[in-house]
Amino acid sequence: MKKLDKLILGSFLGPFLLTFIVVDFILLTVNMLKYFDEIFGKGLDFWIYMELIGYFVISISPMALPLAVLLSSLMTFGNLGEHFELTAIKSSGISLLRALRPIGVFVIVLSFAAYLSNNYLVPKVNLKTFSLLYDIRMKSPALDIKAGVFYDGIPGYSIKVNEKVGEYGLKDILIYSHAGNGTGNLDVTLADSGRMEPFFSENYMKLSLFHGINYHEDRQARGIAEKPNDFNRTSFDANVIVFDLNNTFKLNRTAEDAWSTNRSIKNISEIKLGLDSIGSLVNEQLYQNYQNSESIYPFFTRDRKFIPAADILERKALDDSIRTQRMKRDRDQLDSLYLIESLAEIDTSSVLIDKPESRTLSTTNDSVISNIKSVTASSKISRSDSLFLSPKSKEKAQTKLAERDTNSSLVPIKVVKVPRTAALTDIEKAQIDSMVTKRGYNQNAITMALNNSRSLQNNFNTKMTQIDNYQRDYRRFQIAWYQKYTQAFACFAMFLIGAPLGAIIKKGGLGMPVLISIIFFIVYYMLTITGEKWAKEGITDPLFGTWFSNLCLLPFGLFFVKQARKDARLFEGDFYVSIWKSIQKRFKVLRSKAH
Repeated sequence: MKKLDKLILGSFLGPFLLTFIVVDFILLTVNMLKYFDEIFGKGLDFWIYMELIGYFVISISPMALPLAVLLSSLMTFGNLGEHFELTAIKSSGISLLRALRPIGVFVIVLSFAAYLSNNYLVPKVNLKTFSLLYDIRMKSPALDIKAGVFYDGIPGYSIKVNEKVGEYGLKDILIYSHAGNGTGNLDVTLADSGRMEPFFSENYMKLSLFHGINYHEDRQARGIAEKPNDFNRTSFDANVIVFDLNNTFKLNRTAEDAWSTNRSIKNISEIKLGLDSIGSLVNEQLYQNYQNSESIYPFFTRDRKFIPAADILERKALDDSIRTQRMKRDRDQLDSLYLIESLAEIDTSSVLIDKPESRTLSTTNDSVISNIKSVTASSKISRSDSLFLSPKSKEKAQTKLAERDTNSSLVPIKVVKVPRTAALTDIEKAQIDSMVTKRGYNQNAITMALNNSRSLQNNFNTKMTQIDNYQRDYRRFQIAWYQKYTQAFACFAMFLIGAPLGAIIKKGGLGMPVLISIIFFIVYYMLTITGEKWAKEGITDPLFGTWFSNLCLLPFGLFFVKQARKDARLFEGDFYVSIWKSIQKRFKVLRSKAH
């Protein structure tokens, strides 16, 4: 590395680290303000808050990196231009692009590191962030009983204290207990004074009451003629109530598997699996539309079928084969597991010896049982059962019945059916037509057709809603996939804007660079939100929607690089005055030629 590269890179690293910390802190503050009321005031340990803040810092780093690169590159080249170091570099024969190379290489490496962080580190941190944030939200506020106000933080109890004495002393106590009945204030306790203090590592709270009365009334039974409810009044000099605080005021950590379906905690390979699963669901809904529609048109589909599109059939066959292989694999695993368990449970002492007499007895019993079954089956053949038999079975059954009738000295009568070949008479046609017209078959057919059409419409609407929801999830998964690339590329796009702008402005510090950086970052953020919204709603392709902000800002960066190479004075008034004068001269020339 040459001395020039060390100079430029050294002047860039300091502002970059400083601006990254400042931007990360600003974004952290904005993020924490969303959950301020939900996470503070619950008596949590200091390290719990530090853990949550650490997770937030890592999760918002991909958003802080582009702004940090933009601001630090502006400050670096602004300082070089302000102190005429950039002019000295150019006068020595070194081009602006050569001066941009060390920081450009660093930004490319930083973009690759940002991609690795988005794909591997940030998903794991998001998983822990969601889990911890949910647990903090579900935790009850810290035990803080105030004088003159009902406190219902302890489940099943509502406590009011008119005066607090010291740290644990209480006076004029009123307690409504809803733990036993849960229907109204049927259990009331009054006490002159008491003490509430924790014990057993603050896992339990002991409330000692002195000189009080407990009123208890049974729940009202249904019915007017029921007996009056029992009402009990108990006086006491001292009474102790113990509250279990483990499940109420302690932070219970939820298993991280509960968030396994969120796309923010998945890397690219897991997102691809999710996209494949959603695609299978969409294809299954489309295939079911054809199957359900076929049952609505029984006359049309009597000799034909609704054939789905070729791509739907191919995806259906692929999903079915995968499902079959998975079921076969699971079945093989279960069979091997059962085999291992059965082999482990076998005891040699319980094995039966195959004796000849037992085998003979069992063979005899089996033969007797089989004979009984055959006799029973043959005796149960009747004319009503023949309706459910095949033609060959019917013929065999009739033969057996004829043999049985012959044995019983009865002569079977053979009935011969002669098919009719004559045409229908007018009277017969009128009778058939009357069955359709007089019995309302036409009206019933119309009603059935309307019901079928309404059922088909409702089915299609339901399926379309489900398909739209699946497709929306599909697009969101695609956006999460492409974001891992676009957020990393944004660092390089911001460098192309910030470095040449600093060379053009030639002002360092935190004045003009901060203002310009904020403007471009706001534009970048607005374009990013707009593109992602278009992609979520299906207005544009998710690939274009996620790259929309970078595609819009990249021409600005190339334009600023071109102007910086020419030492253009874009932020000076004389530059625009000279442009206006040149435009006026051209108009005068055109007018003179016209005259």
